[in-house]
Amino acid sequence: MLSKNKEVEHSNFSPSHLEFLKSVRQYKLKITLSQIGILVGFLLLWEIAARLAWIDTFFTSKPSSILLLIQDLSRDGSIFKHTGISVFEAIVGFVIGTILGTSIAILLWWSEFFAKVFDPYLVVLNALPKIALGPIIIIWAGAGMRGIIVTALTISLVVTILSTYNGFKEVDSEKVKMLQTFGATKLQILQKVVFPASIPNMINTMKINIGMSWIGVIVGEFLVSKAGLGYLIVYGGQVFRLDIVMAGVIILALATAIMYQLISKLESRFVKWR
Repeated sequence: MLSKNKEVEHSNFSPSHLEFLKSVRQYKLKITLSQIGILVGFLLLWEIAARLAWIDTFFTSKPSSILLLIQDLSRDGSIFKHTGISVFEAIVGFVIGTILGTSIAILLWWSEFFAKVFDPYLVVLNALPKIALGPIIIIWAGAGMRGIIVTALTISLVVTILSTYNGFKEVDSEKVKMLQTFGATKLQILQKVVFPASIPNMINTMKINIGMSWIGVIVGEFLVSKAGLGYLIVYGGQVFRLDIVMAGVIILALATAIMYQLISKLESRFVKWR
C-alpha cells in the first residue's frame, strides 16, 4: 500500500525532479558510507597496530579484546546494569534540565526586570568550571543516584537558560510589534510567535544538553557511584585494565550517539511539519 502511494506521488514529479531526488539520496548514502568507512578503517588500523606491536596494548588495548570483554559482560548481565543506570541518570538529568531551563528562560523573557537582575549571575555561573563543583554538589545533594542526577542537571541547566533565552530575544521584533498593535497579550505573543519561532534553537540546545548531561553523570559516577559506566571506567583504571576502560568509553559513546540521533529525528519531524 505504501509503495503504491509512493509510486503515485512520484508520478506527479517531473523527470528532472526525480533525478534531483535520486542525487540527494545518493549523496546521503555516500555520507553514511564514508562515516562507516572511517570508523571501520580506524578500528582495523588499531587492531593491526596492536597485533604488530606498533602500540603497547597495556595502554591502548585492542578492538578484539574489547569486543570479547563486552561479550563476557553481556553474558553475566553486568554491562546492561551499568549502562541502564547511566542512561537513566542521563535521561532524568536531561529532561529536568530542559524543562526547568526552558521555564526559567520564559520567565526571563516575560520580565525584563528579572532578566537584567539575573543576567550577571547567569554569566558568572556559565563561566564557572561546573565539573569542579561536582564534589560540592554531591555533598549538598547526597551520595548515590540523586547526587549524580543533580550534578547532570546543574551542568546542563545554565546552558539551557542562556541558549533558550537568547533564542527568544532573536525572534523577529516586527512580528511581536504587529501583535502588540492588535492588542495581543504577553501570553498570546509567547504562544503564537516567540515559542514556535524558537523551537529550532531549542532543539539545538537539547543536542548540546545531551553531552552536558552525560558529562554530569560521568563526573558524579567518578566521585560516588558504585555502578554505571563512570564507575566501570574508574574501576578499569584502578586495576590497570584498559580493555574495561575502553569498553566503558565505547558504550558511553554509543549511548550518547543514540540519544543524539533521537533528537535529530525529532528535529527532522519538526522540519517536515513546518
